[in-house]
Parts: sequence; C-alpha cells; structure tokens
Amino acid sequence: MSNVRSLSKKSAKVSTVAKTAALATPTDLDSTKAQKVADAINRVLADTFVLYLKTRNFHWHVSGKHFRDYHLLLDEQAAAIEATIDPLAERVRKIGCQTVHSYAEILKLSGLKENEAAYVAPQDMFAELIADNKAAIASMREAHGICDEAEDIATASLLEEYVDEAEKRLWFLFETNQNRQDSAT
Repeated sequence: MSNVRSLSKKSAKVSTVAKTAALATPTDLDSTKAQKVADAINRVLADTFVLYLKTRNFHWHVSGKHFRDYHLLLDEQAAAIEATIDPLAERVRKIGCQTVHSYAEILKLSGLKENEAAYVAPQDMFAELIADNKAAIASMREAHGICDEAEDIATASLLEEYVDEAEKRLWFLFETNQNRQDSAT
C-alpha cells in the first residue's frame, strides 16, 4: 500500500510538471524577469476583475433622479474595464507564465475590496469608484516600472493605453460627482 501511495504522489508531481511545462510558452525575456512581470500583471488583473464587478454591480443598482445618465456611464465604464482583462491575461501567457485561475486567487491578489452592500447612494458609489480607479492606476504604473526593468515593451505598451483609459474613467467619475447636493431620491 505504501508503494502505491508513493507512486501516486510521484505520478501527480510528474503530471503537474508536465502540464506546467506544456503551458510554458517560449519567450526571449529572461524567465526571472518574465515571472516578475507576470506577478505584477496578475495583481493588475485581480484589481481589474474587482473593479469590473464593482462597476457592473453599481450599474445594476444605481438609483435616483440621474438614474439614466449614471446607469449608462457605469455600463460604458464596466464594458471598457472588461475589455482590458483578456489582453492582459494573454500577455502573461505570451511571456510563458501562468495567469490568475480563480476568484479566490483574484481576491487574495487584489488591493481593492468588494462592495456587498444592498444599497449604496450614487454619490458614495462614485466616491468608491474614484478611489478604486486611482488605486488601479497606481497598480498599473507599478507594473509598468517592472515591465521597463524586464524590457517587456509589449506589456508596458498595453499598460500605457490602459492607464490612459483609467484616467479618463476617473475624470468622468470625478466630474459627475462634483458639487452634488442632491440625494439618492
């Protein structure tokens, strides 16, 4: 029985190594530097997933006298955020590394927190999204620095585009939330 368990453990290790090796896409980047880039991009991906879900949640649950405008704004922003996820994840794979695998991993890696409240006033939604977009931008800038060190110009280029898009979202959220004297009703 002991030999069977030992063989099973060895088979599992060999199987895992074989599967990992099969996913290791060749790249000219140094493997250590590529892994640092992947780790940074996986943190960006985690933040992006949380920001996407929060923006989509607020889109579904916004209310008040500016409902239509807010609903459409949040819908546009959620779609723009979602559009960044696949290209970032594919960059991680293109440099021969693993990307995030689960929501549990995403929540562990993300610096952003979910909002599970049954009701959030529009002004508070925008304030929270402003803070989260700022944090996401900081995370992308940090990842960009790691890409520069690794000489990964393709990932850095993606991040430059996504920082610009996030700054536009931040601008729209900020301006929408300026001088708001009205309540949710």
